[in-house]
Amino acid sequence: MKNRIKSYFQRNINYAIKAKQLANDLNIYTEQEYEAMKAFLHRLCEEGFLVREGKRYKHLPKENGKTVKGEFNIMKDGSGFLFKDRVPGGGYYISSRYFNTAFHGDTVEISVAAKELKGRNRVLMTGQVINVLERKWNVISGTLTKEGSFYIVKPDIPEIHRNLYIHDGDLNGAKVGDRVFAGNIQWTNPKINPEAKVIEVVPKGEGIDLDVVTISREFNLPFKFSNGALEEAKEIRIEISPEELAKREDFRDKDVFTIDPADAKDFDDALSLQRLENGNYEIGVHIADVGHYVKPDSKLDKEALERGNSVYLVGAVIPMLPESLSNGICSLVPGEERLTYSAVFEITPRGKVLNYRLVKTVIKSKRRFSYEEAQEVIKTGKGDLAEDLTALNKIAEILRNKRMKAGSIEFGSDEVEFILGEEGEVLGVKRKVQEESNKLIEEFMLLANKTVAEHINKKRREHEIIPFVYRIHDKPDKEKMREFARFVKSLGYTVGFNDSPTPQQLNALMNAVKLKEEEVIVNELAIRSMAKAAYSTENIGHYGLGFKDYTHFTSPIRRYSDLLAHRILAHFTETKGKGLYKEPPLRAWCEHISLTERTAIEAERLSVRMKYIEYLQPLVGQEFDGIISGVTSFGFFVKLADSLAEGLVHVRDIESDYFTYEEKYYLLKGERSGKTYRLGDKVRVKLIRVIPERSNVDFTIA
Repeated sequence: MKNRIKSYFQRNINYAIKAKQLANDLNIYTEQEYEAMKAFLHRLCEEGFLVREGKRYKHLPKENGKTVKGEFNIMKDGSGFLFKDRVPGGGYYISSRYFNTAFHGDTVEISVAAKELKGRNRVLMTGQVINVLERKWNVISGTLTKEGSFYIVKPDIPEIHRNLYIHDGDLNGAKVGDRVFAGNIQWTNPKINPEAKVIEVVPKGEGIDLDVVTISREFNLPFKFSNGALEEAKEIRIEISPEELAKREDFRDKDVFTIDPADAKDFDDALSLQRLENGNYEIGVHIADVGHYVKPDSKLDKEALERGNSVYLVGAVIPMLPESLSNGICSLVPGEERLTYSAVFEITPRGKVLNYRLVKTVIKSKRRFSYEEAQEVIKTGKGDLAEDLTALNKIAEILRNKRMKAGSIEFGSDEVEFILGEEGEVLGVKRKVQEESNKLIEEFMLLANKTVAEHINKKRREHEIIPFVYRIHDKPDKEKMREFARFVKSLGYTVGFNDSPTPQQLNALMNAVKLKEEEVIVNELAIRSMAKAAYSTENIGHYGLGFKDYTHFTSPIRRYSDLLAHRILAHFTETKGKGLYKEPPLRAWCEHISLTERTAIEAERLSVRMKYIEYLQPLVGQEFDGIISGVTSFGFFVKLADSLAEGLVHVRDIESDYFTYEEKYYLLKGERSGKTYRLGDKVRVKLIRVIPERSNVDFTIA
C-alpha cells in the first residue's frame, strides 16, 4: 500500500488532498485498509516524502535537490517539454501525467530526473511540474458547449489541453455555440478540469473578423490605441518646414522607388540608384524617419514600446503605430515628400562597397512597385525604371553570392498566401515564391542593417562601448544538430557533419533537397534545430547570416528595435561618437521586444491555423499528396504538398493492421503487413474530418 500511495502523489505533484478523498481515489473502502493508509501517510510525513497542511497531504519532490524553471510547452504528440538553454537536447521531457496544473506556455518549476533510454546510448532529461510560477493565459478564447449538465469552453488553441468548466451563474449571457472569452481561471487540482467565467461574448457580424478579435484578446495584443496616443498622432503635421529641409540631403529629384507586397500599406523602405562619373553606382537605402515624429517618452512612444512590433495576421494588421502614421505620414508613398534616414553606398559594378554615409534625407518616391511588377521588369528588361532595377538586381546577386561564401545560411521558404474574398473568406491558398525582386530588397536591407551595426561597433574596437540594440543569433545546440543529422541520413542524404555543421555544409544540404518534396520538412527541422534570434545589447554576432555585427534598422514603422537603432545612431552622429542610453534600460527593452516578437509569431501561426481550418472544411472527402512531417505513437502528421496545410493520420483510421512506434527510426511499422510510415515519406491521403472547435484536421491513407 505504501508504494501505491507514493505512486499516487508522484503522479499528482503539489496536489494537496484529504485522507478521505485519497481513500476514494485509491479504491480503499474497508475500515482496516483506511486505518493502514493513514498510518502510511503519517510514516511518509516523518520520512519527508509528504508534508501535512491542516487536514491535507501533499508531496514536494526533492530529486537530488535539483529544480529548473522555464517555459512549459505541449508538443504535437501530447507530451510536454521545458525549454532551457545549454542543456542536452535543449530542455526537459515531461510526460502528460506530470503536467500538474500547467497550461501550454506557462512559466513553471520542475523537479529533474535523468532517464536512460535503453539501446540508444542516450540519457533523456525528464521532469515533473511541481509549481506554476506565472500563467501565460489570463484569458482563453473558445466555443461554449454543453456536455450533460456541464457548460464547457473548448479552447481555440489546441495546445491548451484541458477544457474549461463554466458554472450556470458564470455564463454572462453566453449561449451554446457562442465564441467567448473565459477569464478568472482557477485550476488547483490536476484531476479535474480548470474552472472559469465567461467575461465576454465575441460579437457576431457587423464586419468584425472574429479570428482577429479572438487572437488579439488571446495574446493580450492591444487592438486599440489610447485616446492620448491618437491625439498626439493627430497633432503631427505632414508639412516639412524649410528649416528641416535645410538640415537634410535632398533626394527628391532622384529616381527613388519602393518594392513591397501588393497589399502593403506601410512602406518602410525605398531604393535609389545614380550612376557616377567614375563608373560606380551610388545606391541609397532610404528608411522612414519615424524617430522624427515619435519622440521619446511620448504617449505614442510608450504604446509603440508596449506593442514592440506590428502583428501581421491573415487579412489584418495590428499595427505598432496608429494608421495616420504607419500608412500615412511615415509611409513612403509615391508622389509625396517624406523624411528618411538613409544609408548611401558607393558600390562598384563588381559589387565592392567602397564607402558609405549614414545621413538624414528627404525623398519623393517616383514609383511604387509590387514584387510581381518589379519581377516582370527585371525579367523582361522593359518598363518603368528598367535600367535601375536591372543594375540593382545584378549588384544584389553579387552581394548575395559573396554573403553565402562568407557563411550565410539559406533556408527555403515555407510561407503561404491566403487568397481572401471581400468578406475575408478563404478562396484559396498558394505557396509564396522568392523571386529576384524579393531577394533584391532583402540584400540591400541586410547591407544597411549590417553597416549600421558595424558603424556603431567601431567604438567597441576603439575600447569604448556604445550601448546598442543588436540582432543576435547563437550557434545551434549540438544535441539538436546531432538529431537533425541522424534524420537527414535516414532519408538517404550524405551529410559531412555530426553536431557542429559549418554554414557551407548546411547550404550544401539545403541545395540538395531544393525542389524535392522533402524540402519543406528538412527546412522546417533545420530551422527548429537552430537557436532563436533575439535582440540584445551583448553582441555575439548572427550565426545564420554569418555577420559579426548586425542590427535591425530598416523597418521602424513596424519594429520598435529599429526605432531605437535610429535614435542611437542619430545621437551618435550628432555627438561625434557618444551613446544615447545606459546599458541596463536598453537591455530591458531588448528583452521586452524579443518577447513581443515571439508573441507576434505565435499569434500569426494561430491566425494561419484558423484560416487553414476554414479552407479545408469544404474539402472533406478529397485526396491530396503530402509528406509525413511528424511521427508519434498514435499516428503521423502529414503536410500537404500544395497548400502546406497539416493534419493527423491516426492509427485507428488505418485499417487492417496494428502499428508499433519505432522512435529511433522516426517511423510506425505495421505488425502484420510490415508497412512503414516514416518521417519524410511521401503519402497520398484523404481528408476525412475537420473539427473547427478543436482545430482538428484528420486524414486517412487514400
